[in-house]
Amino acid sequence: MGFVEAVFKAIADPTRRELLDELFRRDGQTLGALASRFDMTRVAVAKHLHLLEAAGLVATRRRGREKLHYLNPVPIRLVHDRWVNKYTEAWAAGLVDLKHDLEASVEKVFEIYIGTTPERLWQAITDPEMRARYQFGARVESDWTSGSTYRVQHDGAPRALIEGENLEIDPPHRLVQSYHAVWDDDVTAEGTSRVSWDIEPVGDSCRLTVIHDQLPEDADPHLYGGWPMILSGLKTWLETGQELTTPGSLMYGGSA
Repeated sequence: MGFVEAVFKAIADPTRRELLDELFRRDGQTLGALASRFDMTRVAVAKHLHLLEAAGLVATRRRGREKLHYLNPVPIRLVHDRWVNKYTEAWAAGLVDLKHDLEASVEKVFEIYIGTTPERLWQAITDPEMRARYQFGARVESDWTSGSTYRVQHDGAPRALIEGENLEIDPPHRLVQSYHAVWDDDVTAEGTSRVSWDIEPVGDSCRLTVIHDQLPEDADPHLYGGWPMILSGLKTWLETGQELTTPGSLMYGGSA
């Protein structure tokens, strides 16, 4: 079954759509918490969650003895950018981003599978020219040593977009960075959060999990709302060599 078919099959069931709605309302819930909201057994709810996870619509993360479930908007963004955007006006993209305008959370989890090697994926995350191909034309600059600083910035721009420190570097498996958005005074005042990039080889592809955490409860959604577009662009570029047109790339002037 192809990627698009798996997504549409997963959301065809009303119970699974309700589960996504529950995670939309409150991310990072346990099976028990989710099952308490449905008139069915925990086993039945677990089966529905398994199908959503298989389609990439739900990502999981263990915290101690608990397994937490997170809504992963990346597949929805991919379906939108590759299909819906062909037939609709630009306002449709705003509907996909509505989640980010309505809800903030202390932790956001994004997961995507990319047909590439861990080494190639690591290079795409850390190389300035490659990064600009999918992050709206912005380059990343760092010497990529533990404790070093990094900066994300458009060429010639008067100020950076993001600044931070490389807290943990384990190529090509894991990168943990502090994250301070500084593109305007309002987001600068939000303070510093953290982003983790985890790369896991799976057959002939890689599972990339990006966790943006240590966010304040009332965090500006712009701090994390661009991740689905960035990761969709990363997947498209690595797999096809093409740059994906997203609202972010249109807003910030396209590719480098």
